[in-house]
Amino acid sequence: MTASGAKSAVEWLASVAPDPDACRWEWERNPHGVALLPAGRRWDVLILPGELGHPTLDVLARLVDRPGPVLADFGDARLGFFVPPGTAARWLGTGVRGAGRGTWIVVPHPGRASAGTRWLVPPDGSGTLIDPGVLELAMHEAAAGIAREGNRRERDEED
Repeated sequence: MTASGAKSAVEWLASVAPDPDACRWEWERNPHGVALLPAGRRWDVLILPGELGHPTLDVLARLVDRPGPVLADFGDARLGFFVPPGTAARWLGTGVRGAGRGTWIVVPHPGRASAGTRWLVPPDGSGTLIDPGVLELAMHEAAAGIAREGNRRERDEED
């Protein structure tokens, strides 16, 4: 990410904070390099378990040139896909958690490494988000791939 891209991303993310200056200060001075930001204003976050999230991101990357922002938590146990506001309230899916209006998420600085959470796809500052319909298709394809792999392993074990 270029310095100007990181600056745009910082401004875009910080714009949702109750105090954008405090948010930027937190990113600059917090030893963990993270800030707590409210979801539901410019974006919601759909949180998938890592076993499904990583294959979903792989499929998504094949479907679109540049997916919207995606976070991974410490150990990649969960991935957070940034989607339009209101998506979390309407989303129905087993094992998928939603962070929308009234919730907060830990967000690392988009231009630096941080402890714990990290950007797999950093925001570009333009406001690009992941289309929920495309994300759902990617999740279905990823889940089908996981099921095929599990069936293949079972057949190999039987042989």
